[in-house]
Amino acid sequence: MIEALEILVLSLADDDLIMGHRHAEWIGLGPILEEDIAFASIAQDETGHAQAYYQLLTDLGLSTPDEYAFKRKASAFRCAHLVELPNFDYDYAVALMRHFLYDAAEQVRLQALREGTYDPLAGLADRLLREEKYHWLHATTWIQRLGHSTEEAHLRLRSAMQQLWPYAWALFEPMPMETEMVEAGWIAPSASLREKWVNLIQPILEETNLWLSPPTEETLLAVRGGRQGHRSPFFESLLQELTEVSASEPEAEW
Repeated sequence: MIEALEILVLSLADDDLIMGHRHAEWIGLGPILEEDIAFASIAQDETGHAQAYYQLLTDLGLSTPDEYAFKRKASAFRCAHLVELPNFDYDYAVALMRHFLYDAAEQVRLQALREGTYDPLAGLADRLLREEKYHWLHATTWIQRLGHSTEEAHLRLRSAMQQLWPYAWALFEPMPMETEMVEAGWIAPSASLREKWVNLIQPILEETNLWLSPPTEETLLAVRGGRQGHRSPFFESLLQELTEVSASEPEAEW
């Protein structure tokens, strides 16, 4: 069961690590100072959450957080492709919509983990939820504010939604060995979590006229694979950037 637990924890940790990296790319580039600081703070939180997840595995005698973050091959990562997408042209609408869709998933996953039977993970989920509620408040506040704002703001958000929507659904791609995870009581099935995620975001998106129909299976096939270790075309350059400093002195102790 250690293998199944590692897959589950890495799926959570890798999502947060890469999402934190993408958020951090907004430092100094936010549309207003308030948002520059907000994205920097959220990036720091997500990276810290990834470290905490990795530490659960380290406590079981597996790799250290640094080894998981900086010394794995691309195919060993379990993150969804949503978090790997670059900040295309640094469009704030895309960054904000990804933040909203991702942190809604975080709410649902952490609530499920908190009720799970693996106590170290349940305890960590309870702690992380206290921090994540501020991420969710930030995301929903801006989606609602801009969704009811100018025509241009609404069109930009709708364009971002159309671009990201299939990738967001792929956050709930079934994980390898998921049957074992569910039978152990660690987490609910991915399909069940996706349903709760839809129920969380749909009222907000309908209120702002941003809701879209669920993507087709054919569309989803093109954006799945992250949980299986299949990386998007954007991951290799991201990983090189992420590991640039640690790779410069592989044996150094930081």
